[in-house]
Amino acid sequence: MTAIGASPNRSGGHARVTGHQEYLADLATGDVLHVKLVKLDCARARIISIDTTAAEAVPGVAFVMTAADLPQPVPLFGPQFKDRPPLAVGETKFHGEPVAAVAAATREAAEEAARLVVVEHEVLDGVYSVADALDPAKPLVQDPAGRPGDPLNGSNVRTEHHFGWGDTEAAEAAAHLVVDHNYQFPMVTHFAIEPHGFMAAPDGDGIVIWSTIQHPFWLQKIMADLLDLPLSKVRIIAPDLGGGFGGKQQPKYEPLIAFMALRAGRPVRLILTLDETFQAVRRAAIDVRVRTGFQEDGTILFEEFECNFLVGAYVDIADRVVTKSSYLAAGPYRVPNVKIVARALLSHTTPSTAFRGFGLPQISWGRELNLDEGARALGIDAVQIRLRNLPEYGEEFVLSDPPDRADGRWRETVEKAAKLIGWDTPVPPGRGRGISLGAKSGPTTGLSYSTVRLLADGSAIVFSGTSDMGQGARTVFAQIAANELGIPVSEVTVVMGDTATVPYDQQTSASRSTVIMGNAVLKAARDILGKVKRMAAEHYDVDESEITIEDGIVRLPDRKFTVVEVARAALAPLGGEVIGNGEDRWDQMAGHPLGGPPVFFEFNATAVEVGVDEETGEIVIHRYVTVSDVGKALNPNQVHGQDEGAAIQGLGHTLMEHYIMDDAGRIRNLGALDYRVPTSKDLPREILVASIENGDGPGPYGAKGVSEGGILANSAAVGSAVYEATGVVIRDLPLTPERVWRALKERT
Repeated sequence: MTAIGASPNRSGGHARVTGHQEYLADLATGDVLHVKLVKLDCARARIISIDTTAAEAVPGVAFVMTAADLPQPVPLFGPQFKDRPPLAVGETKFHGEPVAAVAAATREAAEEAARLVVVEHEVLDGVYSVADALDPAKPLVQDPAGRPGDPLNGSNVRTEHHFGWGDTEAAEAAAHLVVDHNYQFPMVTHFAIEPHGFMAAPDGDGIVIWSTIQHPFWLQKIMADLLDLPLSKVRIIAPDLGGGFGGKQQPKYEPLIAFMALRAGRPVRLILTLDETFQAVRRAAIDVRVRTGFQEDGTILFEEFECNFLVGAYVDIADRVVTKSSYLAAGPYRVPNVKIVARALLSHTTPSTAFRGFGLPQISWGRELNLDEGARALGIDAVQIRLRNLPEYGEEFVLSDPPDRADGRWRETVEKAAKLIGWDTPVPPGRGRGISLGAKSGPTTGLSYSTVRLLADGSAIVFSGTSDMGQGARTVFAQIAANELGIPVSEVTVVMGDTATVPYDQQTSASRSTVIMGNAVLKAARDILGKVKRMAAEHYDVDESEITIEDGIVRLPDRKFTVVEVARAALAPLGGEVIGNGEDRWDQMAGHPLGGPPVFFEFNATAVEVGVDEETGEIVIHRYVTVSDVGKALNPNQVHGQDEGAAIQGLGHTLMEHYIMDDAGRIRNLGALDYRVPTSKDLPREILVASIENGDGPGPYGAKGVSEGGILANSAAVGSAVYEATGVVIRDLPLTPERVWRALKERT
């Protein structure tokens, strides 16, 4: 397997780092109208009137669209619930929700006209926190009429879920120790390098939509339904993204741009500013109560979770985040009694969506700190209490899932992390160490198709509906095809991002690409090998049963050829190509709370060593260790990069990132200056990344997904290390210098 386990040059990597990659904003399209959104400087307001007269008089302005210009009643869209209009109808529900949109010949004209739109409005009281959302005296975010038959439609609880097994009350009566605390995780944004962008144009009797989206086929389905068009008349083009992290999974302004393009009869394009992107997408905040009961030897007897997710004004995909993360709230541990209540709470804030880790970082923060507190009270080492409660390979630990889905020898991962951090060595003065574990369900369903074409000259083209947003999917798929066909990786081209060209892929999320689409590519390449075998039998007059193909070599009884040599000989003189198709399918399981058990788990152990400046509250991370169970690293450099990137992104929400909102629900720290993300000056002084490879994954050659593991557990590891360094427990993120400093002052 010469191409597998190697790290060839990354496909598209040179263009990314040199600035030559064309993002959606760079695409040259003639006769395009530029769009600028019109917004109010508040979160919730009643729209009294909209005067577009002055805006429409600006030279170059084609038109100004308001909700009154949309089909009536205004159509709603959403991946889970149809609850979001393309423009605000009657009132705005979050800071940044557009009330109108200007289309003009130049960006400058659109911006000038947008400033001239006069919106008479009345600012209204809103719901901006978990406490607000649970307060029956607060206003409703969504009209109960839009939730017919929902027993919760008179509240801001959009959904409430109950999971668990065993008897937690009986277990509590037998517990030696119960640790019970509340934890908070703030709203944070994705901060992808490429802001969100959208473009649409009429296409005969259909429409073509360009979008910075991870799920082009899901967008196609939503838009076909919204526009009442067959799927064949809705073409989605999704150029490679400049980062996604889950924030570009679902539609945002594609419906608006589509309606504007159909009205204009020509292309229209909207590229959000960074500030507007902050207003468009975020991770769900959470307040979680964790109750953990222990036996005297540290064995976990029970866990109870009450998880309140603040999902925003519209649901987007957030309720799926709530269910999937809460279902695994007890983590990777053997817990015989579990009770989980999880709520998706509506609020007058930016709609939340998927974010790397899919809700597990929020819950892991509380669960792991609770476990540390129990360990300290029982006098048990933090590593040992975790090892004591880890399931063995294949052992059932989520009691409603098949035990064979417990797919990792996780003890190896924990022991590796402890060794790399020097857990059993003396801690330098003024420092502390912490360790934390995280597990995330991979996809629970999946469907991916791939077509591979082996061309007459021995090169190949892979067609895949997966989106490459920087995770390196193009490179891995090229490696798989090259490995099977016995050709250089450099001679494989991967085509993505156009629903009119590539076969269907369910979505690009849940770290599924290498596993599910990777399997489809593998099967497509092996379909070619089967055809080459038949071609060899016919061309060389050999019985097919006497032919084998391995490592790109076709072996006949008395001679051998490469796959390419056989294909060339059989295709001559007409030329042509050999085409293979592959499919990987994971169907739903009836009655399962998530639609099915996970295809695989992502498991990570993170360990850190920190120092805390007690005069300023600043945390310095001296050593950072992240170890993931990856099955098989098809491309070690990319696996390393994914884990390291996830770690640094997680340090953002651990140490600094959070929305700051005023009493009117306005986000006050929009943009790169006031919203801090980690820079090179904030990195740990030493980062160690390691992988555990046992080849036990369901993907090609035993691979598992890896891109989210490194973000699951870092917050609690840092929080625990801060306690060990200072004796202070902090249960609210982020661990900013001010928050740490205040906690230290309260200690003294």
